Amino acid sequence: MPMSLTRRVALLSVAAAIVTLVLKFGAYFLTGSVGLLSDAIESFVNLAAALIAFTAITIASRPADSNHTYGHDKAEYFSSGAEGTLILLAAGTIIYSAVHRLLNPAPLENLGVGVAVALVASAINFGVSRIMLRVAHQEDSIALEADAHHLMTDVWTSVGVVGGIILVGITGWQVLDPLLAIAVGINIIWMGVQLLRRSTAGLMDVTLPGEEVAVIQTAINHVAGADTPYHALRTRKSGSRRFIDFHLLLPGQTTVQESHDLVTKIESAIELDLPKTYVTIHVEPREDAASWDGDIVGGIASDPSGLPADQLAGSRPGGE
Repeated sequence: MPMSLTRRVALLSVAAAIVTLVLKFGAYFLTGSVGLLSDAIESFVNLAAALIAFTAITIASRPADSNHTYGHDKAEYFSSGAEGTLILLAAGTIIYSAVHRLLNPAPLENLGVGVAVALVASAINFGVSRIMLRVAHQEDSIALEADAHHLMTDVWTSVGVVGGIILVGITGWQVLDPLLAIAVGINIIWMGVQLLRRSTAGLMDVTLPGEEVAVIQTAINHVAGADTPYHALRTRKSGSRRFIDFHLLLPGQTTVQESHDLVTKIESAIELDLPKTYVTIHVEPREDAASWDGDIVGGIASDPSGLPADQLAGSRPGGE
């Protein structure tokens, strides 16, 4: 079975992480800069994250089976969560090293060569991250996107560190190097927290973004008609797949074939604008009061008489 595009790009990230790891540690040993050390330590995180992302994407690409009937897509959220944790650990190591250098200053050496090596490593990361972001958006992969954003943050971090080293060379203020490393550590902590929040949101089945919900509502209204009531609209995302379900209220005399044809058209309209979407539509007779039960979540429903669905409780049998 040929390797998917997302897996090939994830493997490219692993290769780039190994190359930049070697280059950045080489730059640190040449200069003795704790700023470059902080950048090099983050490269360990890059490598670990790339390996985790590759593993997660491999697992997520597996088809659904009897034990995972919704597929394995959520493996990508574990990837971004693990990456966020690793980033926080790396940030702690960076800040510790920087504080130690503040208390024990040391001169920097071979600044020109070290800066050149660091810039080459940054250029590699920049190129790979651009490729990863393009494929992540194309394939809707959160694991690949998280790894790409991580690499871009690493690029800007490296640029900041190099700028600090140049300032040290110009001014002779050695304190700038560890201070910049501390700033890098704080920036990395912020990125790690953002990744953890995003992975948690995915694992908690947060609803789709408002603009995507609007696409769903537009498709329903366009195909079924704006006067066709529906309710209990629920959405979630698992990796690159979207899951949508809702209740559609149709006249009781509508045949099974007619209902099937209508919901098929609605599903196709939604999937046209939202790829990798799985839609489940529960059809109910609109004349039956029981059809209006349940929470009205994210949907729009109106009683045939024009009474809004959220006011129907008093008019239903047994209502207050």
